Amino acid sequence: MAADVSELVAVIRVLDRAAKLLGEESEHLSGLYGTPSAHGLEAGGPAQTLLGIAELHSAMKKSVEDLATAIGYATAGMDGVARRAVKSARMGPIGMPSGADRMARPLGDRTVQALETVRDIGGFFERDIATEIDICLAAPQATYPPKDWSTYRGRQHAR
Repeated sequence: MAADVSELVAVIRVLDRAAKLLGEESEHLSGLYGTPSAHGLEAGGPAQTLLGIAELHSAMKKSVEDLATAIGYATAGMDGVARRAVKSARMGPIGMPSGADRMARPLGDRTVQALETVRDIGGFFERDIATEIDICLAAPQATYPPKDWSTYRGRQHAR
């Protein structure tokens, strides 16, 4: 087989748990904030917090789907397709942890638990998602969107 199915199963279980936690947090925050207005789109505001949790939740659900696809192809013996699916899954969840950069601090317990859970399997992904999560969790306040776009763009360009 092209993929270590037992590794993929272990990872999908972790990501599914994170997705469930983020879904619960999304419901909680939606109840807390209701429907935010189009005004007040500052980092950490209700609109950005809801957008951030939705981004995190969506990213986790997509990663679970990607891994399920990879497992399916691997167990069917479709090695070439399985390799491509695993490679895609190893890119890591898009929007994780950046969705949390939008969210009010302190982050909710379920959000923190989901991020820490994913951080613990960070070695599965091609990018250093564990460090990205550590930076996100250490941020004392929401960091996106920035108050000063020119400074933000300068920092992005310097990378």
